[in-house]
Amino acid sequence: MTEAYIVDAVRTPVGKKNGGLAGVHPADLGAHVIRAIVERTGIDPSAVDDVVFGCVDAIGGQAGNIARTAWLAAGYPEAVPGVTVDRQCGSSQQAVHFGAQAILSGTADLIVAGGVQNMSQIPIASAMVVGQQYGFDTPFGGSTGWTERYGDQEVSQFRGAELIAEKWGISREELERWALRSHERARTAIAEGRFDREIVPVGAVTTDEGPRETSLEKMASLQPLAEGGRLTAAVASQISDGASALLLASPEAVERFGLKPRARIHHLSARGADPIFMLTAPIPATQYALEKTGLSIDDIDLVEINEAFAPVVLAWIKEIGADPAKVNVNGGAIALGHPLGATGTKLMATLLNELERTGGRYGLQTVCEGGGTANATIIERL
Repeated sequence: MTEAYIVDAVRTPVGKKNGGLAGVHPADLGAHVIRAIVERTGIDPSAVDDVVFGCVDAIGGQAGNIARTAWLAAGYPEAVPGVTVDRQCGSSQQAVHFGAQAILSGTADLIVAGGVQNMSQIPIASAMVVGQQYGFDTPFGGSTGWTERYGDQEVSQFRGAELIAEKWGISREELERWALRSHERARTAIAEGRFDREIVPVGAVTTDEGPRETSLEKMASLQPLAEGGRLTAAVASQISDGASALLLASPEAVERFGLKPRARIHHLSARGADPIFMLTAPIPATQYALEKTGLSIDDIDLVEINEAFAPVVLAWIKEIGADPAKVNVNGGAIALGHPLGATGTKLMATLLNELERTGGRYGLQTVCEGGGTANATIIERL
């Protein structure tokens, strides 16, 4: 059986809303990391079989197949195609899956997988807002099949996160303690230079803009997002801008181009769960991945689970029995931000570098996604 290798992984710093990356066209953000991955690996860009990029709300500067646009904006050959993936928050993780599957099937040898999102220019749910002019108030309203199955109840990540906190009995204080830990870990990681190898600066923007000094007292003073709820903005991921990319290669490409892989894809899969709770699918996705590989959670050295909201991570820890000390050790999206389409490969770049820094063998990544799905990837450091 063939293998799919990760040769290298890069990302931009994550810009905060209306921050240092806000004015950069999404295609240029994508082109920036594409050029970086090509230059760092030394590959001939004409040898790339496909460019697979994740992006959500593909309108405006993100429309028209941003994967293809970003590749061309980078100045690379027109003969290389590109395709854009929308699996909501897991879009670029799914881009890795599609790229790795092409390599594992023997139909491709070199894939650039990544993602891009400029949420300052194109706010979250912009596609839904645009759809309102055509008579669609939500993606679900008007669907007979959906209404018969789920009724007309609210479908949102905010409601899903509240439902999770309630079902798993997670208090507001627990949520805020995790959020505080996220900021503390992120600030430590930046101070120690843990992200330096993966970040390619964009002009004057050289480091992640999201982490901040905060406290439990400050968090406790915030109003909940819903009356009587447990969630506040302090326990949610930040609106962000950024791009990320990695190079996947077959054994044949590794030999032909003299590449040095840093990790191999050990497992990839995706699972679904209740779309109303929406954000719980990392639980069955992780369980499935461990079952398929024969690994236990104790065999996993590091975990990156996207901090869409703090209850997502805390419910996952409770169900999986994971050691919190291994989870998001350099902070998560609460502190570092969540540039939707770019988050999957951003997390993978961090996971890869941290495995190398600590000498770990297996890293697990999982991301909750709109619609109630989640990707799970296990990588093995080489």
